[in-house]
Amino acid sequence: MKKEKIIFWTATTLIALFEGVMPALTSQTELAKEGIRHLGYPEYFGNVLVVFKVLGVLALVIPQVPKRITEWAYAGFAFDFIFASISHGAVDGVNVQTFFPLVFLGILTVSYMYYHKLNMSKN
Repeated sequence: MKKEKIIFWTATTLIALFEGVMPALTSQTELAKEGIRHLGYPEYFGNVLVVFKVLGVLALVIPQVPKRITEWAYAGFAFDFIFASISHGAVDGVNVQTFFPLVFLGILTVSYMYYHKLNMSKN
């Protein structure tokens, strides 16, 4: 049980840092705004995305959040990573930027699997 908790919290913390803390701190920088423009999205899309990322991270890390909300947060992050990969591939062609979100999709998958392992053992 201890091993499962360590794996879950390690993967979930990486997602929280990458998807919650970092966007919240950097979303208003010119580099972040240019990144959104470069992909062809309007500037307000970046702001909305950051709000939902922070809410999603809170749903993942706060144990009292209802399981159904947590499931939706996992789904939202999965869509985010998949569509980020598609956007980078469509705009810039296949390169490292195209696959980088898929690495985090893998980390998210580990978090999700261990979320269920830990919740199964509670039942």
